[in-house]
Amino acid sequence: MVLAVDIGNTNVVVGCFEGDRILFTERLATEPLSTELEYTVLIRTVLELNGMSASGCSGCIISSVVPPVTQTVRAAVLRMTGKEPLTVGAGVRTGLKILIDNPAALGSDRVADAVAAAHYYPRPVIIVDMGTATTISVVDADNRFLGGLIIPGVRVSLDSLSSRAAQLPAISLEPAKHVIGTNTVDCMKSGIIYSTASAVDGVIGRIEEELGVTCTAVATGGNSGRIIPFCKREIIQDDQLLLKGLMLIYQKNQK
Repeated sequence: MVLAVDIGNTNVVVGCFEGDRILFTERLATEPLSTELEYTVLIRTVLELNGMSASGCSGCIISSVVPPVTQTVRAAVLRMTGKEPLTVGAGVRTGLKILIDNPAALGSDRVADAVAAAHYYPRPVIIVDMGTATTISVVDADNRFLGGLIIPGVRVSLDSLSSRAAQLPAISLEPAKHVIGTNTVDCMKSGIIYSTASAVDGVIGRIEEELGVTCTAVATGGNSGRIIPFCKREIIQDDQLLLKGLMLIYQKNQK
């Protein structure tokens, strides 16, 4: 059994896999000020709640886009399992040909998403990861990571709107009954969900125009389940895409 941890700006995703099988995934809040001990307790509790123990881990892999938390979680995982974690970054084999200007600057979450999407779905493939930011990545038919887009996340946009407009309240991220809202809250709900869904549809279409081919589209991330059902474009929902990518990267780096 291998422990996988992805550290995002909003959530820490914890999961385990064995061979080619994902055993479970759970989400914790990312807390930059939490200590090694606190993360040790949290991750150990997640394992125990899923009927597993740290002693059963034969290896570990970590990806992170929050440098201040990376070392803390790495130390927690090492303390808990006794295994030195593989950290996704420069020098780690992924199987991708990364063609962006500075490959070292590519977020490890986008790398893991791309590895999984290129492995499990027909290429070329467009990956939409809807977390704190909405990232869109493109892998072509030759397994080359071409680049993509970074868009303000759904929750970031909504929170910014509420904080900067005195008469607009903070609201939950859920659909309104109709596209045309008849009150402030419904207008905001409809606006954020349908505008984001339309943006995803539009960007996928423009990418396909630029490439000159039809692409597979795959979505993942904590907010994707709230937005993708309202897209008109056919988009595959895969909530375990990132963990699948970490599983593949781990396997590629075993001697």
